[in-house]
Amino acid sequence: MNSSLYGLAAEFDDPDKILEAVRKMKAAGYRQMDAYSPFPIHGMTDALDCHDPKVPWLVFGMGIFGTINGYFLEYMTSTPVLDHLPRFVRLLPGMNEMSYPMNVGGRPFHSWPNFIPVAFETTILFAALGAVVGMLLLNGLPKPYHPIFNAPRFELVSQDKFVLCIETADPKFDYEATWQFLQSLGPDVVSEVAR
Repeated sequence: MNSSLYGLAAEFDDPDKILEAVRKMKAAGYRQMDAYSPFPIHGMTDALDCHDPKVPWLVFGMGIFGTINGYFLEYMTSTPVLDHLPRFVRLLPGMNEMSYPMNVGGRPFHSWPNFIPVAFETTILFAALGAVVGMLLLNGLPKPYHPIFNAPRFELVSQDKFVLCIETADPKFDYEATWQFLQSLGPDVVSEVAR
């Protein structure tokens, strides 16, 4: 097989046709494929079976990390906990500015209900940052180049065409058999995609 070949691309003019093509390719045993369209197609994510639980778990972990850090920040600044540290630690630069306990209205220093809003906000902040950074890293972005850009007429995907690409990395990929199977799905064009 040609090592400069990335895969085979089939171009469709209808979202229902490409969705049906993806389902038939999955039923035939193909797994390394991707679909490109000018707008989201209902059911395509399920048809491609591209559910990855890494980002939700990353968001959850970063949210817990934010909660703990927000609460710890308030606890360290609102209680005289640093006053119980050895003298040489309290004399380090910045240590005197960390703790600022205030007795307002006779309330206890560690008034946990007052700590909830800040802990909640840091949860949201860290979870949102985790979602954005995790999505970028796990998707391999930024990616200024992808072999699918070499597909003939791929620029039409941003207008009104739909492209299904079967990669050569698929264990079931056989050039002739895959070409014939793609042709049987009724695309407008089937073409090679170079690396």
